[in-house]
Amino acid sequence: MSPDRPDVTRVVEAVYRIESARIIGALARLVRDVGLAEELAQDALVAALEQWPARGVPDAPGPWLMATAKHRAVDHLRRQENYRNKLALVGTAEALDEEALIVDAIDDHIGDDTLRLLFTACHPTLTTESQVALTLRMLGGLRTGEIARAFLTTEATVSQRILRAKRALTGVAFELPSPAELPSRLAAVLGTTYLIFNEGYAATAGDGWSRPQLIEEALRLGRVLSGRLPGEPEVHGLSALMELQASRLPARTDPAGHPILLADQDRSRWDRLLIRRGLAALARAESLGTLGPYGLQAAIAACHARALTFAATDWPRIAALYRLLAHVAPSAVVELNRAVAVGMAEGPAAALALLDQLHLPGYPHLPAARGDMLARLGRHQEARAAFTEAATLTTNAAERHLFTRRANS
Repeated sequence: MSPDRPDVTRVVEAVYRIESARIIGALARLVRDVGLAEELAQDALVAALEQWPARGVPDAPGPWLMATAKHRAVDHLRRQENYRNKLALVGTAEALDEEALIVDAIDDHIGDDTLRLLFTACHPTLTTESQVALTLRMLGGLRTGEIARAFLTTEATVSQRILRAKRALTGVAFELPSPAELPSRLAAVLGTTYLIFNEGYAATAGDGWSRPQLIEEALRLGRVLSGRLPGEPEVHGLSALMELQASRLPARTDPAGHPILLADQDRSRWDRLLIRRGLAALARAESLGTLGPYGLQAAIAACHARALTFAATDWPRIAALYRLLAHVAPSAVVELNRAVAVGMAEGPAAALALLDQLHLPGYPHLPAARGDMLARLGRHQEARAAFTEAATLTTNAAERHLFTRRANS
């Protein structure tokens, strides 16, 4: 009797999501076209949906998808006008794979198709929005609709971003940057990964306080990068930062989904495994040299993770780390966070003096921080006005509820 089709379909989709990045990466190395590689991988998915319900799930489903996809790629190359020349060089279709691997071993200083795909998806010719959409599609295996729901936009918008990205990458070599180019290109990869994480951790719009699916994808990308680039301190710094921040997720909302502020969170609910992962990644980053912006943020997150209670937090150290971060990566948001830390370490009046110097139009967390400091100073009418302003600025429903509650308290 053939397996139940819905069950097999779920298996196929689960296997494809796990294996898709590796398959697309390997195909792109063969056909030198990211868009075509995804189409060929999708062909393998269709073949699995057609064959597995009748024949059963293979013992090694991932390799089955890879082999099927590579056969599709070889068939495509055979149909190309210049395939005869390639065949003369490598002898057989199977040798094409061997030649590609040999070339990679010689020219590729890292040697990983998934990593190569990530650098391609974050190519500097693409806009940030396209980098994010393509990364989630190619490396996360997310459907267009899933990406659209995650970022509260339309499927048509996401489809256009992905289509434009693929067109922009036409003719772009599917390769890792040279060692000399790696630092600048790596910055885009890390930035895209952290943008995905941040949108998951503190959603900018919608009803939910967070979007766990985006967090999981960013964590996975961070772990891939850490494994493939073990000598890059900022890779471990970013991984540490994301692991430590994600550890707080179970305690960030109440049963109704309303936000719980850091000071009020039940720290026994923080994920200890993620904390251990984060602290280990931070130690690795520190062992490789001076911490960069992600490493410094991870060190700040580690202060919170190591504190058994909110009162036990080492706020002077956090304020000092923010001072370093402001020097390394200056921004008004960093100054805002530094002011909050100063307020905890030195008192609300010191924080308010710093906050009043900042200009962040449309950013709800500035009036929210002012409201908190004003409330601590007993200036409750001004605090209510500040929280009301924050509530009107935010586009996230859960955050608006939080600010409104603070305004009315």
